[in-house]
Amino acid sequence: MHDRLAVHELLQRWWFIYDEGDFDAWEDAFTEDVWFTTRTDTGNHPHEEFIASDNRGRADVLTWQREHRLGSPYPLRHNGTNIHITAQTDDEVSVSSYIFVTTTQDGLPSNLASGIVRAVLRREEGVYRFGEVHVVLDTMKAVTLAEHRAV
Repeated sequence: MHDRLAVHELLQRWWFIYDEGDFDAWEDAFTEDVWFTTRTDTGNHPHEEFIASDNRGRADVLTWQREHRLGSPYPLRHNGTNIHITAQTDDEVSVSSYIFVTTTQDGLPSNLASGIVRAVLRREEGVYRFGEVHVVLDTMKAVTLAEHRAV
């Protein structure tokens, strides 16, 4: 049986330590063989090169994450919402959630991005770590769901 609170806690803790640039705490969040991808839903955002990643292995993921975070605004606030378990095995839990990201402009919160996160968390030595993280940021022009499904 999986500890659902610990699963949620890892996602929430990750976004907080990521936003705060707590680099020393990052390593423990990932398995050694982690696979981490990011992109936009359209693949053609003006900052796609900065956003897009496809890294495997903790060292490569941490290197990319650090460079990406140092190049991103501060304050930055990733808010994980609607976190839910989509599948589970004895050692892994798959989750999906939304993210809503803000920064500040003129002293006020400002919307920066939103998207979907899909992740696989693996229990190692009694601790959950990310084995996979796949982030897709929303950039497409909104259309009706029927129009979207027709594409």
